[in-house]
Amino acid sequence: MKSLIVLFLACVISPLTLADIRIGISIAQVDDVFLARMRDHMSNHAEQFPDVTLQFEDAQGDIVKQLNQVQAFASQHVDAIIVNPVDTAATKNITRQATEAGIPLVYVNRRPDEAVLPPGVGYIGSDEVKAGELQMEYLAEQMGGKGNLAIILGLLSNNATHNRTQGVKEVLKRYPDIHVVEEQSAEWLRNKGMDLMNNWIVSGKQIDAVAANADEMAIGAAMALKQAGLKPGKDVLVGGSDGGPEGLAAIKDGMLAVTVFQDSKQQATGSIDLALKMIRKEPYESEVTIPYQLITKNNYEKFMTP
Repeated sequence: MKSLIVLFLACVISPLTLADIRIGISIAQVDDVFLARMRDHMSNHAEQFPDVTLQFEDAQGDIVKQLNQVQAFASQHVDAIIVNPVDTAATKNITRQATEAGIPLVYVNRRPDEAVLPPGVGYIGSDEVKAGELQMEYLAEQMGGKGNLAIILGLLSNNATHNRTQGVKEVLKRYPDIHVVEEQSAEWLRNKGMDLMNNWIVSGKQIDAVAANADEMAIGAAMALKQAGLKPGKDVLVGGSDGGPEGLAAIKDGMLAVTVFQDSKQQATGSIDLALKMIRKEPYESEVTIPYQLITKNNYEKFMTP
């Protein structure tokens, strides 16, 4: 009789145990404002699934640390791995670790540079080139098609930096009277954007507009202009990208002329949903692109959450 009870309990408990899903998540740099917001959206979304546990790791901008985190996830036999890569040109070893272990892998926000992702690997994010195009088209119109432009780059290791800047320069091909007079990296950081703009102001170089790869750097540049007695939006146009709460507030206050909305919530929740579909062997799209949207003083309110 005792053995029958044990057998019955095993039949009941085993399915529940098997239902538990563990997803390992490596974020490139959690002190990045956009990525911190994305992580929060992931945590909130996972609360809908009582059988899902998320294990977050911060790569702190270190390629080797991120690879070690993925190796640890694989050795722990997690059910899926989500990676926001530190360096999009250095993801081959991450992909290899996951695929050799037979673990579904989802890249989020930053797409690996490989032209084709192998089976068992997915991606969800946005077309960064389009972000640069939308931003620069608006700035060019506001500049009247002429003047001096400074470009503030993100981390040079990220394809988001390359692609957003590519989008800016694609638009500039149609505006020969707009000249790029400065182009430097502020590594996605507000304080470095501020320092960079301060240096340009001190140098005395005439700048009519700034196209920053992200809102944080754009806000830093606008703060530097204001401290120097210049008026962002009047003396110098400043454009950002991401359209998070900080960027929207800067649009409202007139610090930024334009930003481009990148949906951190949809990327975050989509990465969890994609990983779950892969785990459960349900049909899925291996690459999902979420459109950018232009934000200006005329429409910023519709992007603000209550």
